[in-house]
Amino acid sequence: MKKIQKTKNQGILFWITGLSGSGKSSIGKILLNKIQNKYGPTIILHGDDFRNIFNLKGYSKEERKRVGTMYIKFLKLIINQKINVIMTVVGLQHSLRELNKKLFKNYVEIFIKSDLRKILKFNKKKIYSKYKTNITGLDLKPEFPKKPDLIINNNFTKTIKEISDNLFKKIIQII
Repeated sequence: MKKIQKTKNQGILFWITGLSGSGKSSIGKILLNKIQNKYGPTIILHGDDFRNIFNLKGYSKEERKRVGTMYIKFLKLIINQKINVIMTVVGLQHSLRELNKKLFKNYVEIFIKSDLRKILKFNKKKIYSKYKTNITGLDLKPEFPKKPDLIINNNFTKTIKEISDNLFKKIIQII
């Protein structure tokens, strides 16, 4: 694990990415108080919330990139005010993560690794049965992170609290 050299003039962006149904939002919710207590003012934002608030439609690869870039520009506004952000988003495009690395000095990339077959088996997300196109992991090939700062395996045998506690221990080791 590489150490992240935190700069004091920005908040920290905790970018939690993974397939839909991998547990990103649930993990982020549990992390919120822990990160806030350790690193200061922190908010959590979910990709789905952005889409709902701003009525963002379109899930093709190009539209996902456009929407993801919008998220990142908004996050920059918050991060530059010394507020930490936990962002839970599918965000499985290399270009989005590269933009994050370019814009944010305090950037922690967290990949929640889950087997799509197990997500489908446990019916973790209705998106997989409700829609048939533009689904990352089904017809859109995910661009999984090559070198995330942290990888957490969620094979659905541990509770979300156990996974979150383990992740927080790893976060403390690198920041």
